[in-house]
Amino acid sequence: MIAPGATVGVLGGGQLGRMMALAGSAMGYRFVSLDPTQDAPCGQVSPQIVAAYDDIKAARELAQRADVITYEFENVDAGVAALLEEESYVPQGSALLYTTQHRLREKAAIEAAGVPVAPYRKVASLADLKAAAAELGLPAVLKTVTGGYDGKGQAVLRSEDGLEDAFRRLAPERAGAADGGGAVSGAAAGEARSSEDAPLVLEKFVPFRCEISVIAARSPRGEVKSFPPAENIHVNNILHLSIVPARIAEDIQRRAQKLAETLVAGLNAVGLLAVEMFVTEDGELFVNELAPRPHNSGHYTMDACATSQFEQHVRAVCNLPLGETELLTPVVMVNVLGQHLEGAAARFCGDDKEANQLGVIPKLHIYGKTESKTGRKMGHINLLCKDTAAALAWVEHTNLWRN
Repeated sequence: MIAPGATVGVLGGGQLGRMMALAGSAMGYRFVSLDPTQDAPCGQVSPQIVAAYDDIKAARELAQRADVITYEFENVDAGVAALLEEESYVPQGSALLYTTQHRLREKAAIEAAGVPVAPYRKVASLADLKAAAAELGLPAVLKTVTGGYDGKGQAVLRSEDGLEDAFRRLAPERAGAADGGGAVSGAAAGEARSSEDAPLVLEKFVPFRCEISVIAARSPRGEVKSFPPAENIHVNNILHLSIVPARIAEDIQRRAQKLAETLVAGLNAVGLLAVEMFVTEDGELFVNELAPRPHNSGHYTMDACATSQFEQHVRAVCNLPLGETELLTPVVMVNVLGQHLEGAAARFCGDDKEANQLGVIPKLHIYGKTESKTGRKMGHINLLCKDTAAALAWVEHTNLWRN
């Protein structure tokens, strides 16, 4: 157990690290982060080591200054995480990080835990893509196996005419090496058949009623708890709204939480695991993606639950008893992107007539990023309410999200 008063080291200095540090500081923990961006969001509220994620010297400095190390996003260098695991205490380890950094490894791990995923095929060549599309059917979603977020690194395929263009855009190095038939030639063809070498994955499009996510937590002592499912709505492949309680039957909500708890235990995860799922019209659940860290769709917990996801993560990695996850009030979380920031900040400087009329209590959270860009997450608002329909009406009436 890592008791309050100890120092938590964070690989990554973005908004998730910032909110983790704010929650953990209230419990008495100190924080230090490693991030290449000067004055990163987490660095504004705790000490920061400014260095690249693969800087071994900086990683060792982080280890020397911290009693326990965690990470705030999964694209940190897995090799550095493995080194830190040898030289310091990293309760999350590097194995799950390694798994979730690669979509094919991730899907195999989910299936091994006995949890269903949408049908998929690895794609190492244009010929592979054509064969996979014929087998799975269209529409389908083509994704890079590494990297990619908020809709980046993927393409929705609706007809055979778009296959070659999507392949060349997402795997230009393979497109350049392809022969006239679109297959990788020579020795590379054999090598390309391994999951590790396949740069893309094709996922069958699952007709779904809605998308949900469940944040589950596990401590080294084996305690597991999950938060209520959030119903997620995306705009331009970026999360726009999280609605809690999700507008699905209670038995589906319970199954979703059980599924997430099965995964977090089956993967021997420590800390948080965000499990994104599709809910079909007949109530089936298919896992889409995992994230071994706090998640955008869990931000509602900051104001609406007995314990926030950030406090829970600190509790888990420090091996404290996990906090209660009870939902105290219905809530809608709405993201504030760069194009919304000025209007959202101005709105909180005056009386909110719409909130008063609708019985909604808005809670603003701004991340402290130095540069505001269109489509970039700059903050979020948690709308506490008696009825999520009132919170959704507030989002509609404020007119901030129309640009």
